[in-house]
Amino acid sequence: MRGPIPPVLSLVVALGALLPAAAARRSQDLHCGACRALVDELEWEIAQVDPRKTIQMGSFRINPDGSQSVVEVPYARSEAHLTELLERVCEKMKEYGEKVDPATHRKSYVRVISQDGTKMDLSGVKIDGDVASSLKFACESIAEEYEDELIEFLSHEADNVKDRLCSKRTGERHWDVAGGLSCRPRSRGCSLGS
Repeated sequence: MRGPIPPVLSLVVALGALLPAAAARRSQDLHCGACRALVDELEWEIAQVDPRKTIQMGSFRINPDGSQSVVEVPYARSEAHLTELLERVCEKMKEYGEKVDPATHRKSYVRVISQDGTKMDLSGVKIDGDVASSLKFACESIAEEYEDELIEFLSHEADNVKDRLCSKRTGERHWDVAGGLSCRPRSRGCSLGS
């Protein structure tokens, strides 16, 4: 007959059961943050394009009447521009740092370099090469796997692109609308970034 289970063994078993859940939450935080940062960066880049700039789309073949079926469309949301952006946007992840909410221990990903040159509050933000490379890798994975969906959503001025794309991709359905690019619990969902 065996005696009572030693407390140390009980602790090891309990920790072993909790570690996979913690790793899954960290991974979800990372993918949620990468998705939301990706969409933020794409929307910012689109907004920087001169709205008068156009690109020719359509067939360059000559019709029997001598005309061509070519249409000029705004360049900012064209497939060509969005494809170009998707190829380089994940490089911007090196401009992000990680912030951990002390109450929930959920990770947030925030810009550490502003796009417009304003001073930023970086208190509590971890600026680290490992964070940037993990975020970049997650961003590249999302951009590659969901390129068609990203182009479809961004080719039109749609509302709540982050919610519609990132919630679907991270498996979350509930969103806490708050300031800051983060993944915080509200039924384990992500919050809107700004």
